[in-house]
Amino acid sequence: MDLAQERIVVTGGAGFLGRHLQIELLNQGVAPENLLIPRIEDYDLTSEAAVIRMYEDMRPAVVIHLAAEVGGIGANRQNPGRFFYANMAMGLHLIEHARIRAIKKFVQVGTICAYPKFTPVPFKEENLWNGYPEETNAPYGIAKKSLLVMLQAYRDQYGLNGIYLLPVNLYGPGDNFDPQTSHVIPALIRKFCGAVDNGEEEVIVWGTGSVSREFLYVEDAARAIAMATESYDSRDPVNLGAGFEITIKDLGEKIKSLTGFRGKLTWDTSKPDGQPRRCLDTSRARQLFGFKAQMPFDEGLRRTIAWWREHGTCKYR
Repeated sequence: MDLAQERIVVTGGAGFLGRHLQIELLNQGVAPENLLIPRIEDYDLTSEAAVIRMYEDMRPAVVIHLAAEVGGIGANRQNPGRFFYANMAMGLHLIEHARIRAIKKFVQVGTICAYPKFTPVPFKEENLWNGYPEETNAPYGIAKKSLLVMLQAYRDQYGLNGIYLLPVNLYGPGDNFDPQTSHVIPALIRKFCGAVDNGEEEVIVWGTGSVSREFLYVEDAARAIAMATESYDSRDPVNLGAGFEITIKDLGEKIKSLTGFRGKLTWDTSKPDGQPRRCLDTSRARQLFGFKAQMPFDEGLRRTIAWWREHGTCKYR
């Protein structure tokens, strides 16, 4: 598929990943008038009527579905019903009406939260169904994983070309730093930068620090999605990651050092850790469409810290 020749809708295109994906698609030759972003103020994608209207107004050949209601452990614990409903409803309506309109391609961006709680490391795509997800984010993860089943069923029955991508935790400039909904990297950056600015002597972080995570720089993720949209056309899900893991304790110490905080880091072990380990096998993406992450982790953190210090606040809807 020559993306430069297609009308492309990117749901969630005004958000963190979406803004970077817009830049990537424009750099690949997509004309600005053919890159279409349905704003939540105009199209509530949990509503079937709004989804129908979006398709009628925008007439896409390709849909890249990034839009999600999502947050960190705290947000998932507070909103399990809403996160399940909103993510299930958006995908359900968008895929059904992609079928009805016979679009060329539907790209569903899923979540690492879909994997079972105790998946062997590194996570391989074939392990996706070998257990129940980690409890704090299971409603969100299962809603997203259900859309993989839907796309595979629609491929078999209706011939809809739908692909499913599984990005690991993202980070980078423009991330969500809202303390109520942010993920671990922006949450830690905000805490440590604030402690430096306010002369605080202690930063308290959730959990034990013993669990591990993998992180993918947002520009790498945008490039991977564009590459898959252009050249991947199979039913099998594909991991998108950087291929490394780091404990939250080591991550905390690293961000502490990079932000210049000299005080004490205290772990609040009364708070949940989430999934014990996360690290992806990224060989399928490399083999099938040539993706490999490029951003060194420390440099990506430096850029994210610099962005936060310049902008001070960011909350995308």
